[in-house]
Amino acid sequence: MRAISEFGRACGRVAIVVIACCLLVPLARAAETAEVSIVQQYGLTYLPLYVMKEQKLIEKHAKAADLGEIKTTYTTVGSPAPINDAILADRAQLGAVGPPSLVTLWAKTKDSLGVKVAGSLTSMPMFLNTTNPAVKTLKDLTEKDRIAMPTVKVSVQGVTLQMAAAKELGDNRWSALDKQTVAMSHPDGMTALLSGASGITAHFTAPPFQYQELDAAKEAKPDGGPRPVHKVLSSYDVLGGKSTFVLVVSTEKFRKANPKTFDAMVKALSEAQKWINEHKKEAAELYLKASGSKEQLEDLLNQMNDPDIEFTVVPKNIGKYAEFMYHVGSVKARPETWKEMCFENLHGEEGS
Repeated sequence: MRAISEFGRACGRVAIVVIACCLLVPLARAAETAEVSIVQQYGLTYLPLYVMKEQKLIEKHAKAADLGEIKTTYTTVGSPAPINDAILADRAQLGAVGPPSLVTLWAKTKDSLGVKVAGSLTSMPMFLNTTNPAVKTLKDLTEKDRIAMPTVKVSVQGVTLQMAAAKELGDNRWSALDKQTVAMSHPDGMTALLSGASGITAHFTAPPFQYQELDAAKEAKPDGGPRPVHKVLSSYDVLGGKSTFVLVVSTEKFRKANPKTFDAMVKALSEAQKWINEHKKEAAELYLKASGSKEQLEDLLNQMNDPDIEFTVVPKNIGKYAEFMYHVGSVKARPETWKEMCFENLHGEEGS
């Protein structure tokens, strides 16, 4: 009888262990976040994020990783500041930012949250366009000229303008044009440039807006309509080659707490990039529908087939932004290489 009793108690203990283990499996799977928030701005450069949203790619890779259902929220804002704030406050798990915002966030959080690049969205040139026929170079700008850009001083356009000023006006005059910049979203900046509203005579912008402005110049008439527009410089002139326009950042804190979810986000971005490059017409159609843009499909395809525009996860020339910002004192830390600002999934790429 005692042997039977001992056997019964042993079986009971085994059953408890088995039940506990069964309970722990779903708990482990549920330990990662069930919700992901992504914040971006306007324009064609964010096409990979539109594809991720419309094709539910994060959800797809989350399910493949046995994470179950995951909710994704995509929010569009008019400037980088709200994106930076959302990342720092842990209200967003992915943020689409320019290289200067990356450098600032990386330097500020490298010993805490650890903001780093999960992947690039696009390499594309930014144009400084103007309606002032006298302005051929930065040296021709007068105190009466006003330059629209998403955020003054700290946006990718703002810092690229500072880098251009250091080259053309002199290293000690890198911030000379800051006082002439005006904060406006890309759509508002284009409207202001073409109409002359708010005294705007120049716009440092990005695709598709820069091309729309130049196309509008072809329709300009002396008796009214859009004002003539011409390009003063390209960001590729300033950086000495192709450079990343926007990157997707996350935090080391989030990655460590949610490794499978982070991996799903990275795979979703890579799949979106691959699909865009293999299905440009369908991607352009998706962008027009999802963004509500009034552009012509043919115009978008011309931009996407421009050899200067690349949809790639590989960061390019982000190190030059870090060097410049450290040189002028905008940040107090400098990475040894571009890889220091990126997660390990990018370390094997030919970035810069």
